[in-house]
Amino acid sequence: MTFDPQRSLAQVRHEFGEHGGVNMSIEASTTFTVLDAEVMPEIFQGQRGPDQGGCYLYGRHFNPTVYVLGRYLAALEGTEAAYCTASGLSAIAAAIIQLCEPGDHIVSGDTIYGGTHALLKEFLPAKNGIETTFVNIADHEALAGAMRKNTKVIFCESLANPTLVVADIPTIAEIAHANGSQLIVDNTFTPMLISPAQLGADVVVHSMTKFLGGASDHIAGTVCASQKFIMSMMDLHMGALMLLGPTMDPSVAAALSLRLPHLGLRMAEHSRRAQAFAERMAERNLNVVYPGLPDHPGHDLFRTLANEGYGFGGVFALDTGSRDKAFELMDELQNTHRFGFQAVSLGYFDTLMSCSASSTSSEMSEEDLEAAGIKPGLVRISIGYTGTLEQRWAQFAEALGKVALL
Repeated sequence: MTFDPQRSLAQVRHEFGEHGGVNMSIEASTTFTVLDAEVMPEIFQGQRGPDQGGCYLYGRHFNPTVYVLGRYLAALEGTEAAYCTASGLSAIAAAIIQLCEPGDHIVSGDTIYGGTHALLKEFLPAKNGIETTFVNIADHEALAGAMRKNTKVIFCESLANPTLVVADIPTIAEIAHANGSQLIVDNTFTPMLISPAQLGADVVVHSMTKFLGGASDHIAGTVCASQKFIMSMMDLHMGALMLLGPTMDPSVAAALSLRLPHLGLRMAEHSRRAQAFAERMAERNLNVVYPGLPDHPGHDLFRTLANEGYGFGGVFALDTGSRDKAFELMDELQNTHRFGFQAVSLGYFDTLMSCSASSTSSEMSEEDLEAAGIKPGLVRISIGYTGTLEQRWAQFAEALGKVALL
């Protein structure tokens, strides 16, 4: 890969505050004035906007602070445009609804975040008449075989939650485009590491709540895509973002804009620690899953897709063998060793851990969990970077011994 997300972001991040501050100002207004009466109809007709005369209308449509954050995210992902939303799931839902009509079909990876799975399997068929077929995203023959004439979208995660299956984005994009479909990739687990739009994806979505935010203090999302697609989502008559209204608060946008300049440093350190933990567990014959390990099925693929210098990500999974053993380990790690927190989400500066089958994937049926390879004792660990690596490993190793995993 020749794309450098950190360099791209640095080139676009030159917004001053209105009084010359080095950080952009927070525009708290919900509505915006025009100097001439004829300008307002032109805004409603789509003839004026932030890029056409610098005109703003209403906070649900465009807000200057949120708009600038969108420009940063577009630079980060290498897309023409982006817009930010109130949550990651709202970004996913809005992008899918914008691309699909009642009666359309979606093909999705079978291992995805539980909330997204519920959206695709239950909500969209019941409320919108949009059906989804779930397949192993690594089985390209099955993926191609699941395509129909009315398939409008292939959806996958760049790194599957929580099994860490690596999506071959260029190949999946070819399958989508050969059918006249669009590829949406959720890149929440791998910002900076993988750039899906550079590999053929049409739309890239994130839960900014995770690594992009980095502090577990804001719920947020983003959609990164072509200028045409983003503007269609903001259309006053048919725009999924405009009319469904998952509006990001400008104060949240301003706060998140300050997290992006050090995202590359954070991702590299998350990855460094995850790599060290995974290697040490593998040496002790523990059932650890991490794409940075040479025996991971997607290791070589990840290396071909990845941007140089950021590692293999900050999440690994450990199969403890049973739900009871998973709970025992997490209790020991949190309550005895203060290693991290039993909590959903990921990308926090401290370690977060959860038993996926009983938490973030619990929307899935037993059959779906089995098909996705999400075992009852699988613990997903988003490694933090507080404390030293050796201090944290000592805590982890002692807890493994206490619960008889070492």
